[in-house]
Amino acid sequence: MVTIARLASSLVVTTCLLPRLISAAPSATDPCVKVAGKTFVLPADALACYKAFPFNETLRQNVLTTVARVFDFFTFEDYYLNSPPPFQESTVDIRATIAKLNSTQYPTDYDFSKALYDFTTQMNDGHTRWFPNCYNAYQNILPSPPITVEVDGVQGVYIAFDAVDFISLLGTDYTSFFDSIGFDWKRLAGAKVLQINGQDPYSYVDTIASTVSGNYLDHGVRVNSVFSSYRISGTDFSQRLGDLAGPMDVTQTSLTFNLIPVNSTVAETVTVPYLANYLGPPFIDSASYWEANCAANAATNGVDLKAPQMKAVAITRRHAKGNIIDQSNSNAIGLPPQFIPSLPSVAGSEGVIKSYILPDNQTGVMFVGSFEGDFDGFQADVVSIITTFKNAGVTQLLIDLTNNGGGFVCLGQFLHQYLSGSTFGYPGFVSTVRANTLAQKIVATDIELELTDTLSFYTGDNYAFLNGTHMGANFNYITPSVPFIVNGRSDPTSQRFHDTCELGFSQKVPADPPFDLSKVAIVNNGNCASTCAMFSTLMNERHGTKIAVFGGKPGEDVQFKGMAGNQVLEWVDIDTEIKTAGLQNDPLAPPDLLVSGNFRHNWRTAWSFLNESVPIAYLSELPLCA
Repeated sequence: MVTIARLASSLVVTTCLLPRLISAAPSATDPCVKVAGKTFVLPADALACYKAFPFNETLRQNVLTTVARVFDFFTFEDYYLNSPPPFQESTVDIRATIAKLNSTQYPTDYDFSKALYDFTTQMNDGHTRWFPNCYNAYQNILPSPPITVEVDGVQGVYIAFDAVDFISLLGTDYTSFFDSIGFDWKRLAGAKVLQINGQDPYSYVDTIASTVSGNYLDHGVRVNSVFSSYRISGTDFSQRLGDLAGPMDVTQTSLTFNLIPVNSTVAETVTVPYLANYLGPPFIDSASYWEANCAANAATNGVDLKAPQMKAVAITRRHAKGNIIDQSNSNAIGLPPQFIPSLPSVAGSEGVIKSYILPDNQTGVMFVGSFEGDFDGFQADVVSIITTFKNAGVTQLLIDLTNNGGGFVCLGQFLHQYLSGSTFGYPGFVSTVRANTLAQKIVATDIELELTDTLSFYTGDNYAFLNGTHMGANFNYITPSVPFIVNGRSDPTSQRFHDTCELGFSQKVPADPPFDLSKVAIVNNGNCASTCAMFSTLMNERHGTKIAVFGGKPGEDVQFKGMAGNQVLEWVDIDTEIKTAGLQNDPLAPPDLLVSGNFRHNWRTAWSFLNESVPIAYLSELPLCA
């Protein structure tokens, strides 16, 4: 059995060994020395550091073996063979693509990892992506982020009107570069964009949405992700740069706009440079860059939660999560004070929810920035906010879910339950996991070992039967499996089950809805992912809630929900499940990663109430207005 001590020692060996395996350039010509210690660098210089590490076959085989075996757990794999409309852009043969990645010759480790990153990104499922920490260390930033907005009744692309205000918040380390080359980026704020790199601006945005954005099956939602927009990052208002102005990629050095500046009627062509922002730990050369960002470390792989070393760790029932990873959050730019709502916030607005009462004194607004953060604090905030609204005479509720990347599954269910009342009944979706052979072994072994929900997401006591009765930890809900066919392929699942989120509710839920549900509405930009997507879909499917989406491309539909699974497992989570079940040496088990990275996957499916044979991820549900 692989113990924690053995795992730790193997990681030490790996950390020492891999820089030698990679064999970076000698220091005299080391491109990483040029960018070491600098917060902002030229993208070409950052890329040169990335490419300092030659291709290594051992690393390719390690990463692809892990990826291929984790895909066995991915709920939507067979849907990708022929993705249904309007999501057909994401159609791909996953196994054939892995085979291609395994046979292609790559000059550097970066080129291989970038190919894998692009493949998983263009699957457009933010729950299922490869994140190589080695090559996601820099974010390209453009000082002229575009937005889509209606001006004089016509929707168009503009450079953000407030660009000077929030780009300046990056500090003089960023802005002084443009001063040094004599480039006046400030005058471009508010300019009307006629072309980007010689294309119609929306056509270019379509390209970015298809190749860079990822995260969301719906193309229209990804279009909105390209543009700059507001959000809550952590517990503060923030400006998201967008996938065009702030990609986690340094291959592009500049962008050429044809535009009309403010107070002008003359079109001009302007080439705007990118500058790359380093987001990782310190380094001095390629060897230390590899050790800091690329080599596997003690947090990379999973652990056996039964190991003696883990007994000193307080282990309680873990909370399921459904979220996307937006790496731009690492560089959250504060929203300038003049753009933060001037209305006084109500009690309970200190966390991820910001709430206000509009001047009509009838409408309460809850801007739910995420379902992350303090699990019990979120619930207390919901109660405080709604109590304040009710005491103030508020009779209608507007919920803003813009750029909500999801979070704890049970916090989405808590908000739904609180709004619908306890008498409504079960507040979540019917769910399943994929019944692959290793998953069935995990459940069977967990039962033999008498594991519970404190150590595993696979044990039956995490869930309930469809009649609401809780399963026992010793109940095998995955064997025998339930036959299911997807695109002509056999893809069996577990039994269908309910979540048991009520076990984690720390606040009392009222018996009846606090508001007339016909007077509750939702607004967002479609970038509402995972738990956010489940919450908004529950409100739509169970209550017919009115939903509006803003932004997007003129004439193109935008779904009101982004990517919608029922639970995500990070690489470390599924690896921990396997090791805790003692199955790390099973021939189907993925190996420990030798590099620092995360291959996450959508682990559970949420089935639509409107069509119980279709996952909500693949059911087209359009907003009432857009």
